This record gives sequence, C-alpha cells and structure tokens, in this order.
Amino acid sequence: MKTNYLIQCVDFPCLDTRRESYLVSDVDIDPAKVTILLISEASPENPTDYYYAGEKALFAQTTLLAFQDAGAKVQSMQELLHLGVYLTTAVKCGKTGYGIATPTIEHCSHLLEKEIALFPNIKIYLLMGDVAIKAINIIAKRNSEARVIPAGSTYKIRGGEFTFRGARALPSYVQAGSAFFVEKVKRKMIADDIRKALTLAVK
Repeated sequence: MKTNYLIQCVDFPCLDTRRESYLVSDVDIDPAKVTILLISEASPENPTDYYYAGEKALFAQTTLLAFQDAGAKVQSMQELLHLGVYLTTAVKCGKTGYGIATPTIEHCSHLLEKEIALFPNIKIYLLMGDVAIKAINIIAKRNSEARVIPAGSTYKIRGGEFTFRGARALPSYVQAGSAFFVEKVKRKMIADDIRKALTLAVK
C-alpha cells in the first residue's frame, strides 16, 4: 500500500502553508504490520528533507538519531518500518512561519484521520509536538470522543497514561528537523518517550 494513493488534499485552502511542499508518504508498506504511528508537526519546506526522501533527508536523519538514542538498532527508515513504525505529519504541507493556525490543523486533520484508518493494528501513537497533539484532539472532538491529551505543557503531561481508540497515546516533542540537534534536554525526553513506545508495542 502507498499512502499517497489513498490520502489526497484537493482544495489546499490553508494560507499559512506551502502547497509546493505538500507531501504524503509514497513508501510501499504493509499496513497490518504497523504498530507505532509517529505523528510530527508538518512537512518540511524542502521535499528532499521528508522522512522517506532518502537517508540524507533531514527528517530521516534526526528521527533515526532519536530512535538510536532510545536504544533501537536502526540505520535506515526501512529498518524502522520493519520495527512496525510508520512516520507521518499532522499537516501535509510545509509551514510558512513558526506556528500553524488551528484552522489549518483542523482542515488537515481530516487527511490524518483517513490515514490513521488505514492501519488496523496500531498500539501506540507517538505525538511529536503541539501540532500533532492538537490534531488528535480535534479528531476525537469531531467524532464526539473524549479528549485524548489534556491541556498543559508537554513537560507536565508526558508521563500520563492516555489512550486514543484503544491505543496508547504518548505526547512528546518534535524530533524532525534541525532543532533536534540543539535542544539536548528535549532530546533526552524524546528518547525516553520513544523507548517507552517500543516497550509498550511488544507487550
């Protein structure tokens, strides 16, 4: 299955994103083997930095480092897929500024919800950053489900036990991009959260 064949934006109404950097994964995967769904913020400004754009892609490099920090012996995105980890973004276009407006997250959450539905065996949602957390909460609210992640700083809530549609939901920090290299405290917490996800996924 290639996700980009099934998940498509047709109207591109968002004013704070770059349509030219619209990306949905084109990697060929077996959806039944995915147990961990990692959701980060938005697609990179440069498509060559996307998760599945090659091993030199920035998102791929920082994500592999994050999993290596957590003790996973992975050297490629394909090895992550073999672990049952699929990577995506809450917003499918690159952002134009620092933040992303709530209407943009809401609009793209429809695509994310369709993407989530493709994977029947998810055990863990790794929600990397505020945008991913907000997107999951929006999806839950739209379907009259309980709020998944409570309000509050990630530092204070990341140790809590949260669930979304029968799977654990772990709030964490964004691991994709250049900031990962400089925010050493967050990097350790990201590693702890990924380690927890990998442990829970095999139970």
